[in-house]
Amino acid sequence: MFYSDDLIEEVRSRNDIVDVVSGYVRLQRKGNSYFGLCPFHSEKSASFSVSREKQMYYCFGCGAGGNVYTFLMEYEHYTFPEAVKALEERAGFALPDQEESEEDKRRQSLKSRVMELNKEAAKYFYYQLRAPGGAHAMNYLKGRGLSDETIQRFGLGYANKYSDDLYRYLKGKQVPDELLAQSGLMQVNEKRGMYDKFWNRVIFPIMDANSRVIGFGGRVMGDGKPKYLNSPETVAFDKSRNLYGLNFARTARGKYLLVCEGYMDVISLHQAGFTNAVASLGTALTAQHAGLIRRYTQEVILTYDSDEAGMRAALRAIPILAEAGVNARVLNMKPYKDPDEFIKALGASEFQKRIDDAQNSFLFETDMLQTAYDMNDPNGKTAFYRAVAEKLTGFEQELERENYLEAVAARYHVRAESLRKLVNSVALGSINRRVAQPQTQRLQRKEQEPGILKSQKLLLTWLIEFPALYAGVKKYITCEDFTGDLYRNVARLLFAQYDAGEHVPAKILDSFTDPEEQSRVAALFHSNLEVETEEEREKAFRETLQKIVAHSLDERRAGLDPADIQGLQRLLTEQKKLKEIAGENFVFH
Repeated sequence: MFYSDDLIEEVRSRNDIVDVVSGYVRLQRKGNSYFGLCPFHSEKSASFSVSREKQMYYCFGCGAGGNVYTFLMEYEHYTFPEAVKALEERAGFALPDQEESEEDKRRQSLKSRVMELNKEAAKYFYYQLRAPGGAHAMNYLKGRGLSDETIQRFGLGYANKYSDDLYRYLKGKQVPDELLAQSGLMQVNEKRGMYDKFWNRVIFPIMDANSRVIGFGGRVMGDGKPKYLNSPETVAFDKSRNLYGLNFARTARGKYLLVCEGYMDVISLHQAGFTNAVASLGTALTAQHAGLIRRYTQEVILTYDSDEAGMRAALRAIPILAEAGVNARVLNMKPYKDPDEFIKALGASEFQKRIDDAQNSFLFETDMLQTAYDMNDPNGKTAFYRAVAEKLTGFEQELERENYLEAVAARYHVRAESLRKLVNSVALGSINRRVAQPQTQRLQRKEQEPGILKSQKLLLTWLIEFPALYAGVKKYITCEDFTGDLYRNVARLLFAQYDAGEHVPAKILDSFTDPEEQSRVAALFHSNLEVETEEEREKAFRETLQKIVAHSLDERRAGLDPADIQGLQRLLTEQKKLKEIAGENFVFH
């Protein structure tokens, strides 16, 4: 659904962010802002700030930030249209009908029709499981230890042994073949025509985070192949962007998610009380899965099968999760194969102990690495330690690297100092092999880039805090003087607001759709403004503005053709701005 900018702003303006966030977080007023414990990470001291003036929130601890839409999207895991709808209902007014492009209408219509069809199919499968023809499927589920409550909770069903049963049922409801072909519920070939994709299988409805049926999984009854079958990708179903059980796990609000391999693992864990379990859908964990997980937690416990395939899957998942900023631990289920088997044998309390003792992912990786070397052979042992040393060089922070180094040394009975020397040797060799800029040039760039970005962030915060400054600032810089697309775009939006006589910082965030990008934008308006006197503030402001102008001039000078005399003359003229800024009387109020 497309909403106009005016409508988005109308809904936002009717929902004060302090009032909305207060419904989720206990806030206390401190100065012009409200503070509380951040709902997006664990903390003991309040670093979560909500500003009524800016209509933004920002956590100085984890960096989460945004406006009232962002908050609902992050906390409730709403889509943007869902956040708009929720705030519309909260404010007590009705949204007008929105115009959509023909392509948007077509796609949305198809998606809605497919999801309605999925819902109808799920109801049919649900009925078939409880019909006389589904008795053996029900016996199978009961034999796996599932209760009636669990079977109902997950909407489990049965596709009977006739391969055209669902097709005939849906045709009886006047569903056209064209829609059936796009739904993923049917197979089509020249000899047989159209027939059911799922037959003689226990059915597991796959739901999105909002409990809407988007596809199905089926476990064959008997010895047929494949044992498990999933819906193909459709307009409603993308297996790399959804997780089975997430619709329940998202409300568990645990500190971590248990990531399993299959449907039965998830269902068994939920029945045993571990309602924070999810599974990827017949595919290895993807970057999209990791990004989805990151919306709900920063920690995962990999609960994969204890066989070789499960261990390989864990090794593949660990770096994917790390790249998304999710910490992983690995649960040891031996001597049992999977969570279902473990819980049946030892019970939920013992499984909780295994969760508590889940292994650090780095140490799990080194244990798996060790299996490739002959530790009884001196050469093999040395090669193993060198491989571990190479992995240790991947830690950029010295303290973190040192902590892992000591843990590895204790685990594999090697002197920490010897391992430290090996790590340094490996790191030095890597540096010597690297083709890079001269050190002085790298250091100059390293110092220069964070410095100018900090100045730009500080200026944007000042402009938000003191809108009256803009009248003086616009004489010296434009949005093109800012470094990087994000800073430049934010400056462009802010300057356009002030030129139009507006001052609505929260509205700027609506131009950025990605929650992580919105947090980065919110951070630009929450730089440190601590100064003791008015004179110090004015001096700091002038110096900040001068740094930005000087950097912009340097950048343009570096890209100037030496033969461009007119361009050089313009730069010399603009150089005067630096002196003019020193004498400018900037108005803060």
